[in-house]
Amino acid sequence: MLKIRKFAAIDIGSNAVRLLINNVIEYKDKETQFKKSSLVRVPVRLGQDSFTVGEISKQNSERMIDTMKAFKFLMKVHGVEKYMACATSAMREANNGNELVETIKNKSGIEIEIIDGKKEAAIIASTDLHTLIERDKTYLYIDVGGGSTEFTIFSNGKIVNSRSYKIGTVRLLNEMISPETWKDIEKWIKSNSKKYKSIEIIGSGGNINKLFKMSGRKPGEPLSYIYLNAQYQFLQEMTYEDRISELGLNPDRADVIIPASRIYLNASKWSGAKKIHVPKIGLSDGIIKLLYHIEKEEKASYV
Repeated sequence: MLKIRKFAAIDIGSNAVRLLINNVIEYKDKETQFKKSSLVRVPVRLGQDSFTVGEISKQNSERMIDTMKAFKFLMKVHGVEKYMACATSAMREANNGNELVETIKNKSGIEIEIIDGKKEAAIIASTDLHTLIERDKTYLYIDVGGGSTEFTIFSNGKIVNSRSYKIGTVRLLNEMISPETWKDIEKWIKSNSKKYKSIEIIGSGGNINKLFKMSGRKPGEPLSYIYLNAQYQFLQEMTYEDRISELGLNPDRADVIIPASRIYLNASKWSGAKKIHVPKIGLSDGIIKLLYHIEKEEKASYV
């Protein structure tokens, strides 16, 4: 006997807004499965406003309201029973972020929680990350966003240290990252990885997923540092227009993919990692798992 339920996650990032709808398949004698039913991505680049002007523009505010209204209808027709909406650095840093959250709630009925980098990293870690991590290995987990990047060291299957930095693809595009920030990250990665004999990277976020897809590798096969470096040089030599027309990249992916590659390459260099695993997980997946586990715990406490 199985039961199919639907849960949704809304991820309001600095480069795009996503709605992920998952089928949550509950079995009587087997582990619950989470299967993607639908993913909608809307290219609202909030970080462009937030990081350069300090507030979200009227145009993007209206686009956000419309997006949330559309997401509300999509969740209704899919029969979603529970959802959670999280906003990250762009909304967090905008002077009018809280005000926009309130307006969205009034106009669409969608309630948004603005989360910090630490909570973001914790939500992502609640995904299937534990199933990918081999106990006897050490990993540097990197989640690159538009406004911030989360770095986490896993060793013996446990989190050893975690840090969020205000470095992201939209900030890098706008040349808003000082050499000091890069030096801080280098110092943190080197001091946290030097005690381990070997380290591998796990990468998440839309850009590394795209780079993995472009590599043609099979799921589960890692990218090599050499491949990523060659791809970075290749992308840099192309014009923005060519990246769209020849590689088929989305216009809002064709520019940020280069700074994202730079973050991964530097992290590989400083940690000495030669392999980059791309398990295709992110904040949206983590939100759905979190929703499900919270509900399970609540039910258990009533028994």
